[in-house]
Amino acid sequence: MSAPTLAVAPWEVRESRVDPRTLGAAEAIFSLSNGYLGIRGTLDEVDPCVERGTFLSGVFETHPLTYPEGGYGHPEEGQVIVAVPDATQLRLLVDGVPLDVRDARWEVHERTLDLRAGTLDRVLRWRALSGTTLELRSRRLVSLAEPSVCAIRYEVRALDGPAHLVLRSDLAVGARPPEVQSEDPRVAEALDEPFAVLATHATPTGGALAMRTRRTGIDVAACVEHDVDGADSLESETGADRVVTTVVATLAAGQALTVTKTAGYAWSRDAAPDSMVERAVAAVRSGRDGGWDRLVTDQRRALDRFWARADVEVDGDAEMQQALRYNLFQVHCSAAQISDAPIGAKGLTGAGYNGHTFWDVEGFVLPVLTLLSPDAAERTLRWRASTLDASRRRADVLGWEGATFAWRTIDGHETSAYWPASTAAVHVNASVSRAFWLHAHVTGTGLGDLGGREVLVETARLWHSIGHEDADGEWHLFGVTGPDEYTGVVDDNVFTNLMARRNLIRAADACESAPEEAAEMGVTPQEVAAWRAAADAVHVPWDADRGVHPANENFTTYREWRFADKRDSYPVERHQHYAKFYRRQVVKQADLVLALWWCRDDFTDEELAADLEYYEARTVRDSSLSATAQAVVCARAQHPDLAWRYLREAALVDLRDIQGDTAEGLHLASVAGSWLALTAGLGGLREDREDLELAPLLPSGVSRTAFHVTWRGSLLRVETTTAGTTLVVLDGPAPVAVVVDGTRLHVGTAPVRVPLRGAAPLRPEPTQPVGREPRA
Repeated sequence: MSAPTLAVAPWEVRESRVDPRTLGAAEAIFSLSNGYLGIRGTLDEVDPCVERGTFLSGVFETHPLTYPEGGYGHPEEGQVIVAVPDATQLRLLVDGVPLDVRDARWEVHERTLDLRAGTLDRVLRWRALSGTTLELRSRRLVSLAEPSVCAIRYEVRALDGPAHLVLRSDLAVGARPPEVQSEDPRVAEALDEPFAVLATHATPTGGALAMRTRRTGIDVAACVEHDVDGADSLESETGADRVVTTVVATLAAGQALTVTKTAGYAWSRDAAPDSMVERAVAAVRSGRDGGWDRLVTDQRRALDRFWARADVEVDGDAEMQQALRYNLFQVHCSAAQISDAPIGAKGLTGAGYNGHTFWDVEGFVLPVLTLLSPDAAERTLRWRASTLDASRRRADVLGWEGATFAWRTIDGHETSAYWPASTAAVHVNASVSRAFWLHAHVTGTGLGDLGGREVLVETARLWHSIGHEDADGEWHLFGVTGPDEYTGVVDDNVFTNLMARRNLIRAADACESAPEEAAEMGVTPQEVAAWRAAADAVHVPWDADRGVHPANENFTTYREWRFADKRDSYPVERHQHYAKFYRRQVVKQADLVLALWWCRDDFTDEELAADLEYYEARTVRDSSLSATAQAVVCARAQHPDLAWRYLREAALVDLRDIQGDTAEGLHLASVAGSWLALTAGLGGLREDREDLELAPLLPSGVSRTAFHVTWRGSLLRVETTTAGTTLVVLDGPAPVAVVVDGTRLHVGTAPVRVPLRGAAPLRPEPTQPVGREPRA
C-alpha cells in the first residue's frame, strides 16, 4: 500500500489515521507551497520521514553528465533542485523519551489539509511512558500573502498529569543530498554537499544561516524566530550547518506549551550574503508583525479571492468534488508567488524529475492558470521568454536557425542526456509558443508584452530551418519524436507537424499585425511568406485502407503489440528495451489523440471518431499526461461516461497514487489537466477562436457541474444540470459573446440558460488494451 487512506470531504483532505507505511505519498499530498517557497508535508518531528524537503524555486545545483560514448552537442551538465535549510524540524522529548509515532501509544493521529484556510493541521493524542496523556496540535502554512514566509504553530498540552518537555527546534541544511541516477563519482562529489555554509548566527529566540551552492554560485539565506508561551527557558545555539533553539517546559495537568516558529528565506545570484541574511530577517519580522493570527487571516483572505474566481462544483461524485478542488489548490499554490523561475513538473512538492520543467507545464498547467489566474501565468511566461538566449545558443549548436527550447531544464539550458526523447522532441517549441499565443488570445493583451512575439518568431525560424520540402512541394519534419515516447525518432509525426503549422501561421500573423516590431527582429516580408508557404504545404500522413491518421509516417504498418501477453509488464519501458517497442503499435501517451484536441480544425468529426477508436486500442497510459487528453477527446467524440472515467484517473493520480510514484512529488500536469478534462472535455470549452465556445455534456451519475473561467477580463460562471446550462458574468466587462453548441449568445450579468443536448456518438464507445482501462 502506497497511498494514504483519505476521508472524502468537499473542502479538506484528511488522513484520519496516519500510517507510517504511506508517509512518502502523504508527504507529497500534504505539501504546501506558494510558488516561491515549498515544503513537503512531513511530520513535525524529524523521524519518521521518507523525504524531508524545503525548496525555493530557481535554487539548483549542477553536476557532470556522463555518456558511454561521447558525441557532439550533448549537454555537459545536469541540473537538480536542492533542498534549502529546513525550518520544519522539531524534536520533542517527554519525560526524557523522544516522540516517535512508530513507538508512541497513540489514541488519535490525524492530519487535515484545509483547502480554504491553506493550512496543514495535525492532532496527535498519546500516552507517555510516565502515564500522562498528552495532546499535540500543530498547524503549518506557507504564506500566500508573503512569499518568503512559512510558519508553524506547535502546541503540546498535558491532559491528565504532569509532563516535562524539551523541544529542540532546528533550522538545518538539507539532511539528504539530491538523488541522481549515476555511477560517476563526480556526480556524488558535486551533490553530496551542494552548499558551502558562509555564516551562522544565533539570537536568543532563533537565528540565521547563509550559504552558497558550490557550482552555480546561488546565495541562500534562511532565518527563524520563535514566539513561546508556557516555557521555563528558551535559548539558541549554532552548529556547523544549523541553528538549534531549545525550549524547556514543566507542565501540570491542563497546561500547555505553545511555540510559534516563523521562518523567512531569500536567494540571489548577485547579492552579497549579508544582504541575503538581511532579506530573510526582514521577511521573518514581517511575518511576525501582527502575530500568528494575522498570518492565518491573510492566508484565508488570499484563498477566498482565489476560490471566488476558480471554484468548481460537481454533484453526484463526492470524491471527485474533493479531488478537483484539491488539484486547483495545488495548481494555484505552485505559481501564486512565483518569480524569475519555472514551474517544475512536480512544483515544489518533491525532487522528482530533479526539479525540472518540461513541455507539460506550458501544455497543461499554463492554460489553466491563463483561464483562472492570468497574472501567475504571465510571470511564468516571462521566465520562459528569459531563456531565449540559451535556446538560441542551443539551436546554433545543433545547426538550426532561431531557438529551440530545452526539453528539461531549471535555468533554460538543456540538461537531458537522452537525445531521442529530448533533442528530437522538437514539439516542445510548439507547446511553448502555443502557451504565449493562448495567454495573449484569452486575456486580450498584446503578444509583445511578455516577449511572445519574439518567441513565435524564433520558433517559426526553427521550424522553417528543420523542415524539408520534397519534389512534390510537400513540407516534412524528419527524425522527430512526438509526445509518444514509445515511438521515437520518426518522420512526419502528425502532432508535431500540425503544431508546427500553427506556430508558423501565428508567427506570421504576429509579424503582419506589428510590422515595426517585426522589422526590429529582422523579419522580412519574404520570411513571413516562406512561413505561410511551409504551413500550407505541411504533410499529414493518412492511411486510406484503415481510414485513420498514422501517428507518424507508416505507424499503422508497424507490428502490433501483444497486449494480452504482456498485461503484467507495465510500464513497458521497464520491461522491454526501446529496440523492441520503438517500432511497435504501442502508445505510451496521447499523441495523435492530443492532436485531435489541440489541432481540432484539422480533423472532421468522422476522422476524430475513427482516430480515437484506433488509438484507444493501442494506448497504455504509462504517462500520467495521457488521461487528460483522452478525457477531452472522448467527450468531443460524444462518449461522456468514458470521458468521466479518464477524468477520474487524471484527478485522482496523486490522492490514490495511481502511478505508484507520488512520493517523488505531485504530477502537476495531470493535477492541472483534471480541470481541463472537466472544462474542455465535458464542458466543451474551446478558447482558440475569436469567441469562447462551450459544448456541455453530463456523464451518467453526475447531476450538476459548475466552473469559472476568465475570458478577456470577464469572469464567467458556467453551470450545467440535466435541465440545461446557465451562464452569467460575475465580474468584468459584459456582455460577453459565447458560442454554445454552435449558437452565439451574449452573456451578461443576468443568467442565460440553454438546453442540454444529448450525446450523439458516431461510433460505439472505444475499448482499451487488456488491463489498461481507466484506473479510477
